[in-house]
Amino acid sequence: MAENDDDSQKTEEPTHKRLTDSRNRGEVAQSREVANWFMLFSAAVAVALFAPFSAEKFVGAAYQFLEQPHQFQINTESLRQLFLDIGFAIGLAVAGPIILFLVAAVSSSLVQYGLLFAPEKIKPKLSKISPLAGAKRMFSLRSVTELFKGLLKISFVAAVTFVVILPLFDKLALLPTMTLPVSLDILHNSMVRMLAGVVAVVTVLALLDFFYQVYEHRKKLRMTQQEVRDEMRQSEGDPHIKARLRQIRTERARQRMMQAVPEADVVITNPTHYAIALKYNHDEMEAPKVVAKGVDEVARRIRERAEEYDIALFENPPLARALYGAVDLNEYIKPEHYEAVAEIIAFVMGIKKDRPRPMAEPPADPVPEGGD
Repeated sequence: MAENDDDSQKTEEPTHKRLTDSRNRGEVAQSREVANWFMLFSAAVAVALFAPFSAEKFVGAAYQFLEQPHQFQINTESLRQLFLDIGFAIGLAVAGPIILFLVAAVSSSLVQYGLLFAPEKIKPKLSKISPLAGAKRMFSLRSVTELFKGLLKISFVAAVTFVVILPLFDKLALLPTMTLPVSLDILHNSMVRMLAGVVAVVTVLALLDFFYQVYEHRKKLRMTQQEVRDEMRQSEGDPHIKARLRQIRTERARQRMMQAVPEADVVITNPTHYAIALKYNHDEMEAPKVVAKGVDEVARRIRERAEEYDIALFENPPLARALYGAVDLNEYIKPEHYEAVAEIIAFVMGIKKDRPRPMAEPPADPVPEGGD
């Protein structure tokens, strides 16, 4: 019951890390039916392409024992040459099918899960030789399902094979009356036709089983929401800690920005929602630079700090919004803003130049010596 409850909580699809870890352990979706299809397909191709050639080589190797047995010399050199000839003929006869089967075996794995190197899969484990674990695997639901699938597959393939072979029964009954070459040709065509029908049926079964195995594999790797959160913490860090670090970085950056406000020459405002502090030194800068900017509460703090240090505030809502959206902090303004900003800075500089310097306080009247 607890296991079913745990499975019901696994509602999240497996993450990329979980799929990768499963693959590294050698746990991948694979279908026996796909492997069977490749073997049957290679057998059908081998029978269709190589059967006549292989039969000819086998017959040629055996025919000499029936045609000229009296010419064999029983000595070491003759027997060695005889075995070499027979081995070469048999090798030529089976080389094509063997290569085809090897290619089919490799292709079966590549098609299903690609290149895979999982040393952990071949590590010796006591569970692999444990009778109890073997009994559990043998009588598990998966084993029973595979058994019924196998019986259903055999029945289906047998029925289709019977339907394919049924029209050939009349010809097969007449084989004893035919010459050997004709009989072999009929048998060859019948086998090719039968294998083609079986391959067609197994193709459908292999596709269905492959998609079923992929579904079962992903279902097995599904995760609970807590597992997803734990994996995220392990791989990327705790989200709460990351959020706190971002907050700290933002606050420190804002403090540095506020410390740069006294260096500004003018603050352009919206007047209440935006505030852009600009600094410009004709001899050192190619254009005015944004040393502080903000909206709402940050804009209010910039204005207050500017007033504290007697920095000019200039109200220009369109320019304030444009500068806020187009220029980042500690960057020079864009060329399209040069004219408007130049007029403001010139105006502010003119105010500073015309502003009278504060007069020094007059010296105190000297106190006469000796009193009145």
